[in-house]
Amino acid sequence: MFDYRAPADELALVRAEIARLKRREAVLREAYLTRADMPKIGRWSKVEIRTERHAVFDPRLLPASIRNDPAYQRDKVMRVLRTAPTERAAKRLPEIVAPAHPQWAAPLTLVS
Repeated sequence: MFDYRAPADELALVRAEIARLKRREAVLREAYLTRADMPKIGRWSKVEIRTERHAVFDPRLLPASIRNDPAYQRDKVMRVLRTAPTERAAKRLPEIVAPAHPQWAAPLTLVS
């Protein structure tokens, strides 16, 4: 079936669905990490839990003289695309489509 929704509306709905899926993933992940009785084998997938260690660079450990030296800094230019409900939608649509507060609108960041 073809969807006649406006692209802006579709983008907002896609982001709402992604947010819902991320919340569900967080719940399942927490359950697997804290409950030994969680079944780890399903019909098509299995869950493996392992501990890994990686070396990571932490710039906070550098002396302030290096961290704050402009010679080691660069500008980063980004284009940000945000979705927010129209005034009309904010009054009529459920919160999943029209967040109650504009700062909760999920940003899509594209690096150019």
